[in-house]
Amino acid sequence: MNIRPLHDRVVIKRLEEERTTAGGIVIPDTAAEKPQRGEVVAVGKGKPTDDGGVRTPEVQTGDKVLFGKYAGTEIKIDDEDYLVMREDDVVAVLEG
Repeated sequence: MNIRPLHDRVVIKRLEEERTTAGGIVIPDTAAEKPQRGEVVAVGKGKPTDDGGVRTPEVQTGDKVLFGKYAGTEIKIDDEDYLVMREDDVVAVLEG
């Protein structure tokens, strides 16, 4: 994949959610919600500031992140689904 997001945009690949509950019940695809977790696959150079500089992004390629349910724009590249969103739409970075 050759994609370079502009400014403060990031490209995220959704991570699959668990299909079984803690009690052992299997959730069918039709009832499952879209995952709100993903892995950052590309990061732009950063958000332009008022003084002409660039604010370095806080997320990096490879980070596992949480994002809003309706955040980003879905795109398809090489039969893979990705989300392109602003870094501001990333809620948290998962560590550990």
